[in-house]
Amino acid sequence: MRSYIVAISLLALTAPAVQASSDDAWAEFGKAVSTACVKAAAGQIEKPRAVVDPYGSDHFGLALVTGKAKGAKQTISLICVYDKQTKTVELGSEFSADQVKVTPGR
Repeated sequence: MRSYIVAISLLALTAPAVQASSDDAWAEFGKAVSTACVKAAAGQIEKPRAVVDPYGSDHFGLALVTGKAKGAKQTISLICVYDKQTKTVELGSEFSADQVKVTPGR
């Protein structure tokens, strides 16, 4: 019984630290997805900006990358899929501003 109480007490004391590191890990993950997706989209979009799904799916990070199409006046968006294991990205087809309304933070 005594070891049970000690275990519960230790768990209670470490829970805030686990939550904080988890928040830090998710923030780091979001930054990695954003950086990789913006870099991948730079060939198609001038000054690309990414809106990142904060958690993604089980296997992938997900983002929508938006900006002015290179060599054109229209704004486009691309879906970006970031593989969590290999840390590689793939971009989907273009969506026009008429199809997707996104205003990423600056």
